Amino acid sequence: MFGRNGHPSQPACMTRARLSGRVGAGLDPCFAMQSVIALAEGEEREIAFAFGSGRDLADARHLVARFRGVERARVALEEVWAFWNRTLGVVHVQTPDRAVNFLANGWLLYQVIACRLWGRSGFYQSGGAFGFRDQLQDSLALVHAAPVMLREHIVRGASRQFAEGDVQHWWHPPLGRGVRTHISDDYLWLPFATCRYVEALGDLGVLDEKVGFLDGRAVKADEDSYYDQPMRSEEVATVYEHCVRAISHGLRFGVHGLPLMGSGDWNDGMNLVGEHGKGESVWLAFFLYDVLVKFAALARQRGDLRFAGTCTEEATRLRTNIEAQAWDGDWYRRAYFDDGTPLGSSTSPECQIDSLPQSWSVLSGAGDPARTTLALAALDRRLVRRDLGVVQLFDPAFDTSTLEPGYIKGYVPGVRENGGQYTHAAVWAAMAFAAAGDVERAWEVFGLINPIHHGDTAAAIEVYKVEPYVVAADVYTNPQHAGRGGWTWYTGSAGWMYQLLLESLLGVRLVVDHLHVDPKIPAAWRAFDLHYRYRETMFHIHVENHGGVVRRVRCDDVDLPELAIPMRDDRVEHRVVVELGEPSS
Repeated sequence: MFGRNGHPSQPACMTRARLSGRVGAGLDPCFAMQSVIALAEGEEREIAFAFGSGRDLADARHLVARFRGVERARVALEEVWAFWNRTLGVVHVQTPDRAVNFLANGWLLYQVIACRLWGRSGFYQSGGAFGFRDQLQDSLALVHAAPVMLREHIVRGASRQFAEGDVQHWWHPPLGRGVRTHISDDYLWLPFATCRYVEALGDLGVLDEKVGFLDGRAVKADEDSYYDQPMRSEEVATVYEHCVRAISHGLRFGVHGLPLMGSGDWNDGMNLVGEHGKGESVWLAFFLYDVLVKFAALARQRGDLRFAGTCTEEATRLRTNIEAQAWDGDWYRRAYFDDGTPLGSSTSPECQIDSLPQSWSVLSGAGDPARTTLALAALDRRLVRRDLGVVQLFDPAFDTSTLEPGYIKGYVPGVRENGGQYTHAAVWAAMAFAAAGDVERAWEVFGLINPIHHGDTAAAIEVYKVEPYVVAADVYTNPQHAGRGGWTWYTGSAGWMYQLLLESLLGVRLVVDHLHVDPKIPAAWRAFDLHYRYRETMFHIHVENHGGVVRRVRCDDVDLPELAIPMRDDRVEHRVVVELGEPSS
C-alpha cells in the first residue's frame, strides 16, 4: 500500500492509476488487488476483496464462487469472530489490573493459536516449520481453551520421532523435510507435554494412540546436524512408548553425572559447549529431573512399575549429582564445556550467572530449598534490570573472552540471547518466584516484562518501538538499543506468559474433572472474578482476598470441603465463592 520508500501521508497506491502487473526477481514481493470505484457525493459502497488459493483451477473457481459478494464475506467474517469469541472466551478474568485482563482475555492465546500454531511465521521469521520443542510448549497453554489441539499436537510430535528416541528439531509439512541434530532437550518435551495433558484432562487414551517412527541415518559425531526428508519406519508404537524412548534416550551423562548437552539444550546458541560429546548441562539436569518425576507417576498409573522405578532411581541419582556438582556458592552453574570448564560460574569471565538453572531449580523441585532461596536472590540481584524493565537471560554478555559457547557469541552483547532479555526465560523467572512463595516479586517481574507497560506512554513507545499488545521474544540491554523490543508475535513466550498469569499467579489448575483456584495475588487486590466455561457449562467464580491461603470454597451456597470445584457439564450456570484467609485452626 505504501510502496518502497512510501509513507502513510503519501502512499504509493494513491499515486498510480493501476498496478504494474509485473512479477519477478528484484521487485517488491506483494500480493495485491486494485479496483477503481466511482462515488457520487455522499455515496457509500461496501467492497469485499478476497484472496486465497485452491488445489487446482477448478477448486480456485469454486472458492471464488463460494465467497463472491459482500454478504458472503460478511457471513464468513462473522464465523471467524464467533470462533475466536468462543475459543478465547473459555476463561475470562476480571481483575483490578486492566493490563492483566487485556492479555489474559484474548491477546496471549490469539498469539499462540494464530501465529505460533497455525501461521508458524512472523515478520522476523517467515519459516512455516514446526519446531519440536517449540509448538509442544505453545500447546500447553491450550489445556483449558482448546485441549483437542494439544492432544493433536502430542500425536503429531510423536510422529516426528526416530526409533532411537531423538527427534527432528524442526520440520516443514506436508513432506516432513527438516533437521536431525544432537540437541539434547527436544525429545523430552514430548513426555513433559503428555504428562501435563493427562493430568489436566484425564485422557489416558492418548497414551494408546499408535504412531509410526521416522527412519534416517544418525547424526555423525563430528557434525552438528543435517537436513533431509526422512523415511517412514515400518515400526509403530503407542504414544506412551514414544515417551519412554525419549526419556531413555536422554539418560546419557558426563563425568559430573549431569546430562550431556549435545549441540544445545534449550539455548540453541550454545551449540559449541558440548560439541565433542562431553559437555554437560545443568539446566537440562533440572528439566530432566522434572520429566522423570512426572513420568514416574504416569508410568505407575499405567501399571508400568519397571519403568516407573527406572525414572525414580534416575531422578534420585540426578538430584544428588546436581547438588554435588552444579552449585557455585551463591547460584547454580549453567553448564560444563567439553574440557570441564564451568559456565555460569563466578569464575567465568562472561556469563557468570544464567537465569535458567536458578528458575528451574525451583520449578523442578530438584533444588535444595536453602540453595534455591540464594539462587533466586542472585537472579534478582544480578539479572533483574528495573531501570530498563527487563530480566536478562544471563550476565555479563559474551564479548571478548576466550570462551567459545557457540553462535550466541555472534550476537551483539545485550541483543537477543546474548545478555538481553529472552522473554521465554524471564517468564520462567516470574513463575519460579511464584512457586517459591515470593508473590510480591513474582508480580513485580511480571510487571517488568508485561509488554503493555513498555508501550503505555509516548516516551515508552519511543524506546520499545514494537507492538505492545503482543509479547516480544526479546528486549535489548545493549546501551545503543536499551529497552528496545526485538522479535514480536513469533515467540514461545506468549504461551508461557499465559500459563504464568492463569496458573502460577491466578492459581487456576484443572485436574481431570476438578478445578483448583489457589491464587497468589497482590495484597492490594480485595477480589477478582473468573468466568470458566467447562464444555457447555459456565462457572462464575468470585475470589475474595482476606490475606492468606484458600480456606473456603462454596459452589451454589454449598461448602466444598476438598476446596476444589467439581466440573460437571449440566448446562446450568454455577456460582462459586473462593475465600482466601488465614487457615482455620
